[in-house]
This record gives sequence, structure tokens and C-alpha cells, in this order.
Amino acid sequence: MIKKVIDLFSGVGGLSQGFRNEGFSIILANEIDPDIAESYKKNHKDTIMINDDIQNLEISNVFSKYTDIDVIIGGPPCQGFSQKGSRKVLDDPRNFLFRNFYEIVKFIQPKYFVIENVPTILTAKNGMFKNEIYTLFEDIGYKLNSGILSASDFGVPQLRKRAILIGKKGGDPLDMPKPTEKKITAWEAISDLAYLKSGEGEFVSDYKNKPLNEYQKFLRGNAQKLYNHEVTKHSKLALKRMKLIPENGDKADLPSEHRTKSIYSGTWGRIIKDKPSVTITTRFDTPSSGRFIHPFLHRAITVREAARLQSFPDTIIFYGSKTSQMKQVGNAVPPLLAQAIAKTIKNDIEKENE
Repeated sequence: MIKKVIDLFSGVGGLSQGFRNEGFSIILANEIDPDIAESYKKNHKDTIMINDDIQNLEISNVFSKYTDIDVIIGGPPCQGFSQKGSRKVLDDPRNFLFRNFYEIVKFIQPKYFVIENVPTILTAKNGMFKNEIYTLFEDIGYKLNSGILSASDFGVPQLRKRAILIGKKGGDPLDMPKPTEKKITAWEAISDLAYLKSGEGEFVSDYKNKPLNEYQKFLRGNAQKLYNHEVTKHSKLALKRMKLIPENGDKADLPSEHRTKSIYSGTWGRIIKDKPSVTITTRFDTPSSGRFIHPFLHRAITVREAARLQSFPDTIIFYGSKTSQMKQVGNAVPPLLAQAIAKTIKNDIEKENE
């Protein structure tokens, strides 16, 4: 029997994609951003999308017909916990949206739930948020486990670490997924797309090259066209700087007159070919925002290349403005990481049904 899922704070659907890959059915999703919600709907046509602020939802009205849900998943917005954002975590209302997630779980009572967030949710304020989450859910009958997972341990070509909390109603708490894959490098993800220069590319185009490895074959799937492979048009000064940066290099390789001040690490950095990439953010088209310059071409990576580094299949298309597309990709849970979590839950369901 197909298991049913609700995805809250869904974004473009990284968690949804991972659970779908494991055979789960995503019945309902909720996303506040209208452009991102539209992208989700176009990519997950069988899922009902509620485009609204979760705080505005009347739970008993909206969710009364979804009481047979098996899993609720979601990543409450994490900007307030982000190490790049403000450290005044108690003053940021976004840090308490997990309580809305809790209220919906309490109403529906699924067998399992998954919360995804930045690692600091487990340690902020001496573990205050983690302790509150555990207490809330334990009081309604859930056993929890949590940990920090690195996406690169699950076949994602990216050094992205995320806090994962898994709850199960009754019985013992689930173990965290175990690392299963060899490391995939950034170059394995994007080498077939290495032909565009600054300002080149279109929203939809033909593939120019055949897939060069198994990872590329896997992500292409049955895609007939290439989407979102458009390069930002860089300024003359940005192009001049990028031409001065060698393979694997960064700001430290620039002459002093070209070095800029930045709060970001690895600024003006080229992606290192033979390692997983750094964490993809929402500003990956800006060379001064991190190590997002192509390994040897004088340009930042495209939305499609960033999506590859996040393990999104090429059949997932990102719509809206370039800014929105980058937000969709940069804020997403890597689908292959989500799939590892989904597989853990699926295995537990099968074990209980034996």
C-alpha cells in the first residue's frame, strides 16, 4: 500500500522528491512564497499545493480530510538560525515556526515525521530549541532521534550538512540513515555542461554533450531538453578578476587591488573539480558570494549546475525570476539526502508489517 506524505514549508520540493523516489505519495504541500509554490505545482502535478503562510491556516478546516497521513515532513525556515544571519535567535519569530509544524502533527497524528534544518537548531541557546522540540513531541507519544547528516555521504556532490529530526509514534526511535555512497565530485555532476560563457544560454535548450558518467545518466533520466542552463552576464571587472583566478583558486590568488571584503568564506573561489562542492546558497551566481565560479570557465555556475550539485534530476524545472530560481535551488534539501531518510522510514514500515 502506498504511504501518504504531507510536506510543510516545502520549498520547491527537495524533500518531496526524495520521498517520491522511494515510492511515497505526496498528497499535500504548503509553501508561503507564490513563485516557489508555482514551481512546486508544475513539478509535482499530483500534489495539492496550499500557497499560504502556515500561521494563517485553520488546522481543523484545512487538514480534517488528511487524517490518514503516514508521514509529515518539512523544513521550517532557518534564516534565524543561520550562521550567516543574526545570532539573536530568541528575537527572530522564524525560529519558532516548528511549533506550527508540531500543531499539525498533533492534529493528524502520523506514524512518522521528519524535521530538517540547519545544524545550529540542535545547539542554539544550549540546546533550548532541541529540548523544546523533543518535549513537545514526546508529550504526544513520539520517540525522537536526531543528528547532523552530510549530504556528501549519500551520493550528493556537495558538502552540505543538515540537522535531521525523525519522530516515530510508539516503539523505539529510528536510527539515522547510515552513509551509503562513495563521494561524488563536483566535476562528475557538471562536466557535461561545460561550454557556456558569461551571458550565454537559454531557459530551455538541447543537450550538447552525452552524459559522461553514471551520475549524469541518473540525473538526466528521461529528460529530452535541458532547462535552466543560463549564465549570468558578469561585469567587465568581474570577468577580469575571474581570469586571474587559477584552477582551485580563490580571492587569495588575486592581486591586492582586486581583493574585496566579504563575510563569505572562499569568495571569488573556483569550484574544486575532484571534491564535492561547498554548500550551495541562494547567491551562487555571484562570484563574491563564495566558491561558485566554474572550475575553469570565467563565469559563475548556472541554476542547472547548482541543481546538479544538489542532486535534483534534470526533469525538475525551476520557474520564475533568476533570483527565485536560485532561492528554490539554494534553500532545498538535496533529494538524494531526502531519499536516504525516506528509505529509513520505508524499511521501518516494512519491518513492522512483517
